[in-house]
Amino acid sequence: MILFEKIRWKNFLSTGNQYIDVKFTDHSTNLIIGTNGTGKSTVLDALTFSLFNKPFRKISKPQLINSTNEKDARVEVEFSIGTTQWKVVRGIKPNIFEIWRDGNVMDQFSHAMDQQKWLEQNVLKMNYKSFTQIVILGSSTFVPFMQLTANNRREVIEDLLDIKIFSSMNNIIKEKIRSVKEEIKVLDLKKESLNDKVKMQENFIEELETRSKENIEEKNDKIKVLQVEVDTHMEHNELTDANISDLVKKQEEVTGATEKLRTLGDLKGKISQKVSTITKEHKFFTDNVTCPTCTQPIEEEFRINKIEDAQNRAKELQAGFKQLEDTLKNEEERERHFTQLSKEITNLTHGISKNNTRISGCQRQIRDLESEIQRITDKLADRNTEHEKLEEFNERLRETYESVASKKETIQYYNFSYGLLKDDGVKTKIIKKYLPLINQQVNRYLQMMDFYINFTLDEEFNETIQSPIHDNFSYSSFSEGEKMRIDLALLFTWREVARMKNSVNTNLLIMDEVFDSSLDGFGTEEFLKIIRFVIKDANVFVISHKTGMDDRFENVVRFEKIKGFSRMAP
Repeated sequence: MILFEKIRWKNFLSTGNQYIDVKFTDHSTNLIIGTNGTGKSTVLDALTFSLFNKPFRKISKPQLINSTNEKDARVEVEFSIGTTQWKVVRGIKPNIFEIWRDGNVMDQFSHAMDQQKWLEQNVLKMNYKSFTQIVILGSSTFVPFMQLTANNRREVIEDLLDIKIFSSMNNIIKEKIRSVKEEIKVLDLKKESLNDKVKMQENFIEELETRSKENIEEKNDKIKVLQVEVDTHMEHNELTDANISDLVKKQEEVTGATEKLRTLGDLKGKISQKVSTITKEHKFFTDNVTCPTCTQPIEEEFRINKIEDAQNRAKELQAGFKQLEDTLKNEEERERHFTQLSKEITNLTHGISKNNTRISGCQRQIRDLESEIQRITDKLADRNTEHEKLEEFNERLRETYESVASKKETIQYYNFSYGLLKDDGVKTKIIKKYLPLINQQVNRYLQMMDFYINFTLDEEFNETIQSPIHDNFSYSSFSEGEKMRIDLALLFTWREVARMKNSVNTNLLIMDEVFDSSLDGFGTEEFLKIIRFVIKDANVFVISHKTGMDDRFENVVRFEKIKGFSRMAP
């Protein structure tokens, strides 16, 4: 039970900088009176503003602050729930929203809206609509139950019966269904992605094996071609080596020709010199019979012997010279042959060198190709890694399919729960259970006010009203006084239901100007009897400017306005 104990406010509406304190628990019945404009209804606005951040009447928040002081508007309400003491403080300029528990201010939430939601759901356990149907009955801006829309009627009933939790649960489940569907969408995308990865990996492995085998075959073919070329060059080198050996042997045969030519040349020179000397001597003795130097006659026999000797020596030298020239020709031929053999050997050796260079190049290419083949072979041998990747993708794909199946099962469960928690599910069954009691209590309170009609709410919270003289009425067809009796009966019934459910049970009941316009004298008397003898454990506050009722209440609170500021009269 929420036991409202005290409320105080300052700089709120027409109230000045001095606090106005109203104690709720001192008396069972209280009358708040005052002329129009004295601020007697401010307690309603202060109470709803402190608890729900909105006034009871249609007043904007900037208008709530006192227009003279224009700052430090503050409302504090104190109440207890069981052994726990609570206080809610709300202010304007500066903005204040504090929740106190057992004398300690609670940590602020990240956002005031979250804090307000926590207050309504976890402490008060009712929202503004429910509060105004159970605690407050006003004559001006208040919208009675019968004037609420079907959805708002349902909301009030659900709060009273403590079944709004089902709506909250339903909203949670609805959000969970949406969330799971989003998760399924993500999983479907993941599934498609993994399917693509599996196909790509399979194609990659297949292409890798095919391309690698083709590559190995291609490189083996190149190696074979290069090996044939190497073998060909090596065979050619072997033949060339044999030819060189033959040429070297032939060259050995003509080795020394150059030296002989030099020796024979020197000899030829000497012979030519001797031939020249002999020729000169022959010519001298042939041409001279006397000595040209001493003019002595040369002995004829001596001269003839000299001429013959010269002739003989010349013939010998000429024969030797002829033989020498023949020998020189042979040696020159041998030298030319040696030179030709050297050129051939050089050419053949150069050819071998070129072949060796080509053989080295081919062998290097063969080694490179063999290395490439080994690398490809190793990669093929290592394709187990790619198969492991494929298996990993397949495993993740299987897990994703299982997750999707699990999420779909979850959605089926949520849909089943959602169906149960819909308005036409469990809540309707509970409402059906309480509707006879609600209707019974409403009619009981109507009869206590001498209003003999049969009032019935159906499962959609539409009313059926019958009387002994008329089959069907509607709420709108009644007078204002009759409507007020119905509103009061519903108010008392809601409080009774709240008491039974013990979720939004409270001691406080405030009624604003219910006597001033709508209830006639008879109805007023019956109403006073109800609040005095029927409404148990309640602190009732009646706000009125009607006079002559002071003696019917345990306590009277008078409001007045002094110098433009509202206050409680001493």
